[in-house]
Amino acid sequence: MNHFISDKNTPIGNISIKPFEIERDIKQLHHWVTQPYAKYWGLLDASLENVTAEYQSLLKQSGNFIFMGLVNHKPAFLLEVYEPEHSELANINAVKQDDRGMHILIAPPDEKQHGFSFQVICQAMQFIFDHFNTDRIVVEPDSSNTKIHKLNRRVGFVHDREVQLKSKNAYLAFCTKKQFQLAINKAKGDRQVFSGFYSKPANACDMVQPEVWRKVNRHLVCKAISEFSHERILQPKCIGEHETYQRYQLNSQTDDVVYHFNANLLALEHWSIDADSIKRYQSNHPMDLDAVDFILEFNDQLGIPEDKLATYLEEVSSTLYGAAYKQVKSWKDSRELVHADFQTIESNMSEGHPCFIANNGRIGFDAMDYQQYAPESAQSVRFVWLAIHKERSVFSHNQQWPYQKLLESELDPTLIASFNKTIMQQSADPKDYYFIPVHPWQWFHKLSMIFANDIATGFIICLGNGNDVYQAQQSIRTFFNLTCPHRHYVKTALSILNMGFMRGLSSDYMAVTPKINDWVYELVEQDKFLQQTSFTILREVAAIGYRNPHYESNKVEQTQYKKMLSALWRESPVTQVKPDQQLMTMAALLHIDPQGNALLPELIKQSGLTVQQWLHQYFNAYLVPLLHCLYKHHLVFMPHGENIILVMDKGRPVKAIMKDIGEEICLINSDTELPQGIERIKVTMPNDIAILSIFTDVFDDVFRFMAAILVEHCAISEDDFWQQVAISIHQYQASMPELSHRFKELDIFADSFNHSCLNRLQLRNNLQMVNLSDPAGALQFAGELVNPIAKYRSIKQDNKLSITKVAVKSNDQFDRSTSVA
Repeated sequence: MNHFISDKNTPIGNISIKPFEIERDIKQLHHWVTQPYAKYWGLLDASLENVTAEYQSLLKQSGNFIFMGLVNHKPAFLLEVYEPEHSELANINAVKQDDRGMHILIAPPDEKQHGFSFQVICQAMQFIFDHFNTDRIVVEPDSSNTKIHKLNRRVGFVHDREVQLKSKNAYLAFCTKKQFQLAINKAKGDRQVFSGFYSKPANACDMVQPEVWRKVNRHLVCKAISEFSHERILQPKCIGEHETYQRYQLNSQTDDVVYHFNANLLALEHWSIDADSIKRYQSNHPMDLDAVDFILEFNDQLGIPEDKLATYLEEVSSTLYGAAYKQVKSWKDSRELVHADFQTIESNMSEGHPCFIANNGRIGFDAMDYQQYAPESAQSVRFVWLAIHKERSVFSHNQQWPYQKLLESELDPTLIASFNKTIMQQSADPKDYYFIPVHPWQWFHKLSMIFANDIATGFIICLGNGNDVYQAQQSIRTFFNLTCPHRHYVKTALSILNMGFMRGLSSDYMAVTPKINDWVYELVEQDKFLQQTSFTILREVAAIGYRNPHYESNKVEQTQYKKMLSALWRESPVTQVKPDQQLMTMAALLHIDPQGNALLPELIKQSGLTVQQWLHQYFNAYLVPLLHCLYKHHLVFMPHGENIILVMDKGRPVKAIMKDIGEEICLINSDTELPQGIERIKVTMPNDIAILSIFTDVFDDVFRFMAAILVEHCAISEDDFWQQVAISIHQYQASMPELSHRFKELDIFADSFNHSCLNRLQLRNNLQMVNLSDPAGALQFAGELVNPIAKYRSIKQDNKLSITKVAVKSNDQFDRSTSVA
């Protein structure tokens, strides 16, 4: 039998696989297994007759398959595939019936060739996945075979445990088809990014095409007019009507520049602008739209300080660059996203924060960094791991996750052993160090130079790359584990300027983060009403930080240099869903794909519910728990779209999961006794400021945009939306008569509320928008907004209220019918 079962061209040449034949291949195999490099094969002293007898026996055993592998038509490796149920692994619980076992012996090539073993094992594994109808491969290498451990990890294997087999003490390791593909894609992606940028510098600006650039500038100018007008910084004048729109004019105070556009003014002074209608004139001559020019033309009104203007313009330029990339990348459209997995949805979010204009600044990233680390690039990332001396480090954790347990849950045991060996090679004791994951950008651009003294003196030891593959989330410095999704999110310090903050992490601030999270989690889990809504949080279970004595000196003021080397671990949401449910960032509800199709109507369509029914279910999952936390517990979160993960069931929102607890929560005007150390979450403020946790953070920053999408894409009225908000609130309040005094203190049906403005914060100081120790003190106000639910104050739950139900049909049209609720 000389035919090849597999024949592939690879970076090292042709690799082919054919069935092993005793007569043809046994002498070659005998030569291999008696060489020193094959000591773990256990046949070093075997004669040709012994090897022949061994393999004649193996070929007769049920479930065994043996192959000879060739590289460039020369014998190069032996591949054995076996069914674990017919091996000594049969009684190990972790092994599944459909697994396939693999043994591989790779002979060194005649001439050293970079990537030889990697390419061989990749082709061997692909062959097994393709031909043996399995989703998972199992290996059991000798515990002391560190070379194969490293190679196994590189192709996606996760070492599970040590097991005692008849002839050896072994590590049991598994690799699913998905884990293998992630590892291979990571290797391919790295090669493409590095070779592409260094060999073709023009690749850095491939997306900056004239048509694309005009499109993204139009979009950002449209958003700037809308949001700056919403915040009453700009004041367009109505000059007439145009079809279903009002016609507006906006005059710059300098340069004789005028803008004309069509818009409708919705509730909460939301400017719904027809982007295609925007025209720019200078001295009556038409001009192309330019977002950077727009900022300069209106800076007299915007009031950006002179010393911060250039930085803000750079952030706007970077936001445009990112928008151009998003225009040319391969996107899932909204119909596809309805059925997409959690991380596909995450990487397809295109807008960023709905309010901020300069929302993708990322100052510090270059063009190659953008391709590697921006969330929308969906490139996988492996962390750099450091050992930091305990003398200069702070590690905090909750009761469930002490350091050693956390380490063993997050890192492959063979990798831990390798890291410990690296420390000992530095004449140091692993017991004196903590391991910390570091963003690759942070290591290469900051830590390796700024912390060089700590490295030279042994307080920091670089251990190398981890093996798990992660994906950056929308927040850019938080990562989801793709290799092992049940493992924790990791949040890292990242010293880039993005949306008003340098994205470091304070080791001092995080020292009590796990304790804060446990307190909030216990409160939520013990509240029967919250349990009925299924509302929960993702706990930040451990945090770690390193203190550089140079920057901890009293001579150095509070600085971002104190926040450069820190990380925290947060629970994964994957354990919160049933097999037929779907995880989705709540930011997806505001998503509009590059073709202009909104995702929200597609979700409603999939659910089979009317718009009213869908909103009712959504408000019960998201809004009502927030109201209850405020009224019952005086507790507020930062509930914007990126901080909420929704659990969806066939398009229906059934559960809201809150994250980013340690930095964002406040306990307002409460006399609740707190555990020692977490008192910082207590704040005192007037009631009209406290209620902004709903009015601003929910109504203005989330619902304002949802309502506009439904008005434009579902042809319903604003009143339909806000009426349903009011009904959900009335139903909640009716179920909690014991909180009536709180409902009066914090009146959600007040006629108006303070207009808190986000862009005004960034325009005033784009380097440090808010002092985390006094977030309320930084608020910027622009008068008051009319409360869109104030007119529904008198609605009672049992009233015969006529409301509009809108059902989404399969042909994308909407059916309106009036019925009684």
